[in-house]
Amino acid sequence: MKTATLGPAQRAKALTQMAERELDLLVVGGGVVGAGTALDAATRGLDTGLVEARDWASGTSSRSSKLIHGGLRYLEMLDFALVREALKERGLLLQRLAPHLVKPVPFLYPLQHKGWERWYAGSGVALYDGMSVSSGHGRGLPVHRHLSHRRALRVAPCLRRDALVGALQYYDAQMDDARYVTTLVRTAAAYGAHVANRARVVGFLREGERVVGARVQDVEGGVEHEIRARQIVNATGVWTDDTQALIGERGQFHVRASKGIHLVVPKDRIHSTTGLILRTEKSVLFVIPWGRHWIIGTTDTDWDLDKAHPAASSADIDYLLEHVNSVLATPLTRDDVEGVYAGLRPLLAGESDATSKLSREHTVAHPVPGLVVVAGGKYTTYRVMAKDAVDEAVHGLDARVAECVTEDVPLAGAEGYRALWNARARIAARTGLHVARVEHLLNRYGSLSEELLEMVVAEPSLGRPLAAADDYLRAEVVYACTHEGARHLDDVLTRRTRISIETFDRGTRSAREAAELMAPALGWDSAQIEKEIAHYEKRVEAERESQRQPDDLTADAARLGAPDIVPLT
Repeated sequence: MKTATLGPAQRAKALTQMAERELDLLVVGGGVVGAGTALDAATRGLDTGLVEARDWASGTSSRSSKLIHGGLRYLEMLDFALVREALKERGLLLQRLAPHLVKPVPFLYPLQHKGWERWYAGSGVALYDGMSVSSGHGRGLPVHRHLSHRRALRVAPCLRRDALVGALQYYDAQMDDARYVTTLVRTAAAYGAHVANRARVVGFLREGERVVGARVQDVEGGVEHEIRARQIVNATGVWTDDTQALIGERGQFHVRASKGIHLVVPKDRIHSTTGLILRTEKSVLFVIPWGRHWIIGTTDTDWDLDKAHPAASSADIDYLLEHVNSVLATPLTRDDVEGVYAGLRPLLAGESDATSKLSREHTVAHPVPGLVVVAGGKYTTYRVMAKDAVDEAVHGLDARVAECVTEDVPLAGAEGYRALWNARARIAARTGLHVARVEHLLNRYGSLSEELLEMVVAEPSLGRPLAAADDYLRAEVVYACTHEGARHLDDVLTRRTRISIETFDRGTRSAREAAELMAPALGWDSAQIEKEIAHYEKRVEAERESQRQPDDLTADAARLGAPDIVPLT
């Protein structure tokens, strides 16, 4: 399969081509569900377009717990169908669709009561493993095991001795959520989808009651395009109701936003060889291994303020620190926190006021002719949501369309990944990079790593790490612009890499080096470089200020102190 690139020229061409003819399907929203829908439609042979108002995955899909999991706690809610579906998808992603991006991760569940709790929790985890295996795609992960008090402390010495009487250890999976979405988009483009980020839908085209297209504004250049399509899919997540309002229709369901925040701390602050899952009074709390860091999360609170930039307040941070410190022998402090990020879950509104009880199921509707809406769900089950959305859209095409094939379509970089992984020492010797650098590239790009290695061979300076964020090579910054659709400094430091949450300076010390690397690929002059750096620094300061505020209202006001987009000069 030919690999698609998402550079500036490809983006401009995609917008032009979408405006030149009627598409079969236009997908609005470039998160995981929208990207998955575009891939599903393109691989059925449909002429498909995908537009995103900001950057790929810039909303919910870059701000999750970064887990691919069945949802162990949903077993306790007796939601067996949701768990079974998610476990099947987890297995597919691990084994077939994205083995380069989705990796196993162990979790320790501390037991606090002798006798009954081991039986109760152990039965649930055994059922979880059993449902995984019965799905036909669950043999890639180790089964759970019971640990005594002594063995639990051996694998997680960070725990207070009196915080547990024993433990269970089980496995789930994780990924870099924003990188996953970018790879989905590139895969869809490789199968013929026309894709453009920074392209905002500002209105819909109507003929009578039927929706026949959308007015799309190129946010970078200001030009407005009319893109006609036989069917449109609204996959805008927490913005679902806002998008529906553009046609004067709220639709048949309502989407509420639930805010979840996460903290990032260095690996050496928590001495453990395994992740942790802890019960809270409302839900569960994860401590997740993340390279040289830990991710701690999440909260679950209703949010009705700015959707583009959900803000973490001081109270949110204190909540997470208080709960994780309840089991740690050496408590964490504010000084240990490298990064903080907040995201919004799109939940289908129910009768309960508690967001943790709102539905994680997804719903597809056809509120008016020509427009399909898909909302709710979990990151793990995005492929099923995409299939259901395209199935619904196909009903309005009045033509025979092939069935969904995405269960057998590996993402870009998956093919050949395992062979290259086996040859990583030889690749390191050939390129002069340390084998750890080669492993880093393979686990972020899979077989597409060869494209970055070719860049390093052509320009050896790109093989050096960034001075203030040495987990990442300079080549990755350039590649983000030429191949992955990055348009601004924020895109690179926040989503193509995770420098914004993995360094104590939040990426400000890397801003100039990254911007100067990006400039030739994006045609920036010195004035634009300075504008990008200033914008990024303002964004970081606004986020820091929001995290000093006592509540959501004041945190939101502080976060809005930085503008959203940097207009090109």
